[in-house]
Amino acid sequence: MRIFVPGRLCLFGEHSDWAGEYRRINPLLEKGYTLIVGTNQGIYADVLPNSTELIIRASLNDGRGYRPLRLPMESNTLKCIAAKGGFFSYAAGTAYQFLTHYGVGGLEIDNYLTDLPIQKGLSSSAAFCVLIARAFNRLYDLKMTIREEMEFAYLGERITPSLCGRMDQACAYGNRPILMIFDGEEIDLLELKVSEDLFFLIVDLGGSKNTQEILKALNQCYPFATNEIQKNVQKYFGSISSEITQAAVEAIQRGDAQLIGSLMKKAQAEFDRYVVPACPDQLTAKRLHLLLYHEPLQPYIFGGKGVGSQGDGTAQLIVKNQESQRKAIEIIKRDFPQMQALQLTISRLPTPKLT
Repeated sequence: MRIFVPGRLCLFGEHSDWAGEYRRINPLLEKGYTLIVGTNQGIYADVLPNSTELIIRASLNDGRGYRPLRLPMESNTLKCIAAKGGFFSYAAGTAYQFLTHYGVGGLEIDNYLTDLPIQKGLSSSAAFCVLIARAFNRLYDLKMTIREEMEFAYLGERITPSLCGRMDQACAYGNRPILMIFDGEEIDLLELKVSEDLFFLIVDLGGSKNTQEILKALNQCYPFATNEIQKNVQKYFGSISSEITQAAVEAIQRGDAQLIGSLMKKAQAEFDRYVVPACPDQLTAKRLHLLLYHEPLQPYIFGGKGVGSQGDGTAQLIVKNQESQRKAIEIIKRDFPQMQALQLTISRLPTPKLT
């Protein structure tokens, strides 16, 4: 069986998934609103059942070579490998969840192609967890829904050192925009209808960031703020982010690229004002801001902002049309040779439904 799982781009509402979950402790906090979409790039694999082992051959584009992983389908072994961290920890953690809950056999995964940037805020780890979950679901005929695949992928990643929130596994829905609402332990999900094709660029900034350091610093602002910086972080991930994200939902459904661009600019400006002081070493993001305000790009873009946990990992730009997408890529190649731009197109989609 062949499986493809895309990455996940958070268009608006980064960090609001875990921030909204804190409502279970502090109900005065705002709900979290996150607008995400699957990327056009992802992880491709051929999958087979294996009665006793978890076998993975990985092909990643991060420049590092990985020897094949071969583990017995035994709970202590899987849990131990998951706890150590690293690329294979995600597969081991997800396999542990399926072994514990379903008593399944193993898998043989041939990840023959990965064209998704790794560790760049596009949920490559979540995509791999979803890939493993989907392989178990389909090969062992577990009849799980997409939401259940997401949940097991999340549980699998959470027993690794990763501090992922619950939005990442929405890559399971593929290349369609999704609004997720986080209220304590409750999650609502709405698939959105798009009336016009929308064209974006995802730009690997060629820099570095420490996502765990960012998450640690921002989580210290919850569940109760004790100083002005923490109050500002809660304000941004609460009322400011939810207002911008809900406006973006309307703009996405209308296909209003110009309004989406204006909202991206607003979101980044407010993030810089309210959130950056909580973790300035990681979030000041000089490369991100150089790209966003690069004068030669302005005729071709409506706006842009940081991606995922923010920092100098990845940026997103919404461009005016397909030709502008091509022109912007040429400019980035010419003026920022250390950066890599990927195309993202959000196409017209079916009528939305609640799941």
